Amino acid sequence: MSELSQNLDTRVTILLVDDEENILRALQRLLMEEEELDIVTATSGEEGLKLLEGLANVALLVSDQRMPGMTGALFLEKAREIAPDALRIILTGYADITAAVDAINRGGAWRYLAKPWNDEELLRIIREGVDRYNILRENRRLNDLVARQNKELEEWNANLKQRILAQTTEIRKKNEELNEANGRLKNAFEGVITAFSELLNLRDQRFRPHGKNVCRMARSAAIALQLPAEEVELIGIAALLHDIGELGIPDDIMAKEPEEMASAEREAYQLHPVRGQAAIDAIEQLRPAGLLIRHHHEYWDGSGFPDGLQKEAIPLGARIIAYADLIDRQMRLDNSELGFGRAMARLELEHGRTLDPQLLGLFRAAAKETYIHLDWREDLKELELQPINLHDGMRLARDVVSGTGLLLLGRGEELDGARIAAIRRYYRIDPPKQGVFVLVTP
Repeated sequence: MSELSQNLDTRVTILLVDDEENILRALQRLLMEEEELDIVTATSGEEGLKLLEGLANVALLVSDQRMPGMTGALFLEKAREIAPDALRIILTGYADITAAVDAINRGGAWRYLAKPWNDEELLRIIREGVDRYNILRENRRLNDLVARQNKELEEWNANLKQRILAQTTEIRKKNEELNEANGRLKNAFEGVITAFSELLNLRDQRFRPHGKNVCRMARSAAIALQLPAEEVELIGIAALLHDIGELGIPDDIMAKEPEEMASAEREAYQLHPVRGQAAIDAIEQLRPAGLLIRHHHEYWDGSGFPDGLQKEAIPLGARIIAYADLIDRQMRLDNSELGFGRAMARLELEHGRTLDPQLLGLFRAAAKETYIHLDWREDLKELELQPINLHDGMRLARDVVSGTGLLLLGRGEELDGARIAAIRRYYRIDPPKQGVFVLVTP
């Protein structure tokens, strides 16, 4: 039974009515382990009605349709007057549509089941019925509580202002607690997303900051497009996890560039967007991001994979991620200022073929924001510091990596209080051999 039925103080009763005692015994055996239920049986509709008048908290009436004298439909019709809140189930050994309609129309039957029944299905229906009954009772209790409280408010009208003030203060306090709880939940969810992303970093050190870089550019472009905050967040999540499907591809395949792969290897590689979508589909909040992951390798001209979508048929978020993904893969080959220029030239070649031509200008700016770090300036030098000596505003000269190889922050990121606290925490949990390298003016 549900948590609600377990929390209610009063047990509930189920009345079983059938002229065949062996059927009643079978039902009793089926329900004997349902400890919160009191089982009462009757061998006729007439007996059932008499018993019903003396019963309390009747959650379910389970009746055979074909019985001598009173039919199940007639019994349920009369029983509804005595126990209107009880849910009614009709059982019959006949595939009789007329009997079913009669039971539903006259007796208000909630469920109609044929004999022989499936034990698991019948148990599920009975449990669902008890839960519905308990919800009804709980709603009635809450309604009664509200009615009493309303009466108290009327009686306390003389000092209503003070009471409203007290209630408002309490509500504000509860809202603050709820906001704090939601904030903790959001942080935990974001932590899970980051952990998923780090799995890819551990798989292939070449792509250590790839997810974060793609996320940063994709979010920057989405914000520039003035997309709603929820959509910006969705695109950011999908960008972090866009290659999670690659975890299922053998290392020898992933060591190659797509154009170097054999036909069978390329086919396996081209399934990774589908695998990525499937991998996160079990998490309801991530399903919209899964759609963007599936389509981030679709091409503007329709020659991409896995579904061959083209132009505006490709979700906007997927088109955005495709730009960011290509840029960062180019920068992996050469992350110097010259390499940045080559990456921008590659965009010029691909826009209108694999990439949405309307987004080109956005990604020039987004890429510049992501890659043109201060460490390209000749007047800056690296300085190794221990975490205790870091302070806000410093910019990382190298990736911050834990002792076991887990990427914490990428080169070029600016430090703030939260990032510094995270670095210090990681240096206690999984300390690397070296300090943190930042950029300084000599």
